Parts: sequence; C-alpha cells; structure tokens
Amino acid sequence: MCDGALPAFRNQPVAVVGGGDTALEEATYLTKFASTVFIIHRRDALRGSKVMQKRFLDSANAEVMWNKTVVECLSTPDEHGSEKLHAIKLKDTVTGEISELAVKGMFVAIGHTPTTKFLRDTPLEFDDAGYIDLKTRSSKTNIAGVFAAGDVADAHYRQAVTAAGMGCQGALDAEHWLADRGLN
Repeated sequence: MCDGALPAFRNQPVAVVGGGDTALEEATYLTKFASTVFIIHRRDALRGSKVMQKRFLDSANAEVMWNKTVVECLSTPDEHGSEKLHAIKLKDTVTGEISELAVKGMFVAIGHTPTTKFLRDTPLEFDDAGYIDLKTRSSKTNIAGVFAAGDVADAHYRQAVTAAGMGCQGALDAEHWLADRGLN
C-alpha cells in the first residue's frame, strides 16, 4: 500500500482486492491519494470490522465492487516499454458476467497467514497468529542455529522490502553463528 503515495497513483483510480481489515486499512490509506479507491470483494458483505468498514465507506472517493473477483490485469507498454496497468477484468461471482474496471494500480490485501503450519510439531515458538516468535530484533529463534525472517516472522510490516532486509539479517546471523563454531 505504501506505493499508493507514489506520483503514478496520485489522483488516479486504484483497486484493493480483499474484504477484511487488511484491505479496509489499505484502502482507507489510499483514499488520501487516489481519485477513487475500489475495493474488489468476492462476497456481498465485507468481513472487516464495522469500524474499519465505516472509516472506508465514509470516504467520498470510496467504492466497493461487490461479488467480484479479478480474472485478468490489462496493461499496455509505456514510452519506455514498461507495462502499465490500465484496467482489470472482473468476474461476477453470482452471474458469471465479465466486466472491465479502469484503474492505474491494484493492491492485493487479502490478509496474511504465515506458512508455518508444517513447523508446528517442532520446538519452535510461535505467537498466537502463527508467526515464528523472535524475542529480539535479531533473526534468532528459540532454537540455536535456527533463524527466521520475512513473512514467517513479521506480523507487523508484511512488506517485500522489509522481508528482504530480514533475510539479509538472517543470513548474517547464520554466518556469525557458524563462524563462532568454526563451521564457516
């Protein structure tokens, strides 16, 4: 969602895919910059909290596309040959009808469940939401020599750039751990 403040999206129509608190929070943030913010939701009711729904729906430039799923992103090359989104194709989940919605940006905000279930039978410690619990700012887990980074350990930022930074941090932590044991 942080990209929504970029000049490419200012005063342009954008879409947010989702219907929970994550989507509503991002869509509400985007109403500060975009001409119109469309929430694309596959059902006929949002799943997010009533407070978040009201906050979004009270924005003059907020719209919800009910019973819709994205089936295709349509783009055209710009003067530099880069592909630029100009519309998304939507499928109505009730009628099956296909329509197009002109937007300059699309943000997927369907919530996040960390992919850690396969680790549940290990001694790793998790928080209540299923993220690997890191006790400090390092990537060290409660098991010596096991490090975690990115989407399995970051419930707060959930951004590719922070995940990449955490990955680098994890690699450095692992390298130091190995060096301390003469294993590098």
